Amino acid sequence: MHCVQAVIYLRVYLLRLTFADGMVKDVDLAPYLNGAIFTPLCDLDYFKTVRVNPDVDTIVWDNGADFAPEFLYEIGQPTPIEETVST
Repeated sequence: MHCVQAVIYLRVYLLRLTFADGMVKDVDLAPYLNGAIFTPLCDLDYFKTVRVNPDVDTIVWDNGADFAPEFLYEIGQPTPIEETVST
């Protein structure tokens, strides 16, 4: 399992996630914000309230929206080391 340990908002629907295995990936969630639970996330101010819930090892929002950590790991793009150091 790929547990999410940290999240940083980068820009419109793009998050930088750090996983338990040390991998850092940028995840663009724009294509996945459909359906009743995810529609509120289209509001950028609300989207930015994302946080890691260590009880479920993934990112969550107050309305109950979350994404499986394995899915996030799969769709994420590895971040070059120099970018992870400067953030």
